[in-house]
Amino acid sequence: MTDMIRLPDELGQLLKAHREAAGLSKKYVAQRAGKVREVIYRLEAGDDVTVSSMLAVLAALGLALRIDKVGMPTMQEVAARFAEEDEGDGEDSAAGSQH
Repeated sequence: MTDMIRLPDELGQLLKAHREAAGLSKKYVAQRAGKVREVIYRLEAGDDVTVSSMLAVLAALGLALRIDKVGMPTMQEVAARFAEEDEGDGEDSAAGSQH
């Protein structure tokens, strides 16, 4: 399986897919990586974590990091990503105002 990761949330989606395909819980992966469960939540959400935490989680999933030369994300890719985030924020705000 070859995946091109250029944005943090793409990494998160890929890690989540690998974890779920292996039938592993966030708690199990965190324990295996020697990290707290919050690290798994943050990685899968595309949030910042330390490089050492990311590498530990990759190892816990039996994955490795590979660096290949590629271009930067296109403006369309970045704009689409921000549009998705804006749409998600609107849903969260609407859900929050109902409570």
